[in-house]
Amino acid sequence: MHDNAQLDSAQFPAIDNAIEAAIAERKLPGAVFRLERNGDAYEKAYGKLSYEIDAAAVTPATLYDAASLTKVIATAPSVLLLAEEGKIDLDARLASYFPECAGEGKDAITIRHLLTHTSGLPSGLPAKPAWSGDAAARALACAQAVTHAPGTFFRYSDINYVLLGQLVARAAGVPLEQFAQQRIYQPLRMRDTGFLPLRRVAATGIAPTHKSPQLEAERAKHDDLDGGQVLQGVVHDPTARRMQGVAGSAGVFTTARDLARFARMLLGDGELDGVRILSRDSVRLLTTAQSPAGIEALRGMGMDINSPYAVRPRGTRFPVGSYGHTGFTGCILWIDPNSRTFYVFLSNRVYPDDKSNVLPLYTELGTLAAQSARGFDFAKVKVDPKTAAR
Repeated sequence: MHDNAQLDSAQFPAIDNAIEAAIAERKLPGAVFRLERNGDAYEKAYGKLSYEIDAAAVTPATLYDAASLTKVIATAPSVLLLAEEGKIDLDARLASYFPECAGEGKDAITIRHLLTHTSGLPSGLPAKPAWSGDAAARALACAQAVTHAPGTFFRYSDINYVLLGQLVARAAGVPLEQFAQQRIYQPLRMRDTGFLPLRRVAATGIAPTHKSPQLEAERAKHDDLDGGQVLQGVVHDPTARRMQGVAGSAGVFTTARDLARFARMLLGDGELDGVRILSRDSVRLLTTAQSPAGIEALRGMGMDINSPYAVRPRGTRFPVGSYGHTGFTGCILWIDPNSRTFYVFLSNRVYPDDKSNVLPLYTELGTLAAQSARGFDFAKVKVDPKTAAR
């Protein structure tokens, strides 16, 4: 190990062992892990794309369905970019943009409430009766009644980000996938990242997410949902599938190296390699506590900070004030601005049947990532996001 190493390489075998043990237990067929601190990086690919005998090995270039990471690498930053340009008012009412969303207790919902999951809306859109398309998604979302007064209750909700993705399209005048590509991924040189990956790459370079006889029955009822038994390059999330692969809540496919560029940009206060993506203020809003007063689950306008979903990926060492997000398919982006350490974990733990649980692995990886920050004492970090972040 070189003397100025930012990462303690003695931790790397434990990281390898944790992931390889999960693969051996068939918790996931394969994964890519990347750990980085101030330019020092450790990256490794593990396992295969699937459990099939002839499955290809995972490589660092393998694309993974990032699921809900879409919320924080596409939708939330797009909303914040449009807010910078005065095209979205973060404290405006949802109904001022979508009048059809008025009523049923929703009149008080603001864009801030959607971003911080404090709108009071239910967690997801109903699957039945069958529906497809953006207009149907918006009509369904706007038909929901709130269960709590907006701003008084935290509930993680895909509906919030479905609406935000549609707000981006309305405010920008182009679809979410086009806006994110032009304003985030292209200037950041995240060359492998975006919605609808089969337009760019062959399915063979993408990790499959689901193989189930039920998909055949699903497909028979909903032609828009998928092209066969195996989802490979087709978004796993059923709501995003019903929206033709593009939703504010899910749909982005990416690589660990591309996510590392996004993390470096955030640690650079919105800038990377001389290219500014987000303003410093937008980075602050995205990554520090912006939840309404009285809400214990702390979220930025996108990133998770200290909600129940943060406990696993944060591990036992990273402090509150570190931030990130997970994806249902088996993905993590977690960033600690104190030690300037971050890690990316991409997997297809949902293959073949959605039944695998890798949450204990998340805790292990978060802890080992923090322990790898050479010479940094996390015990000395004093963070009070309730007072310091707003």
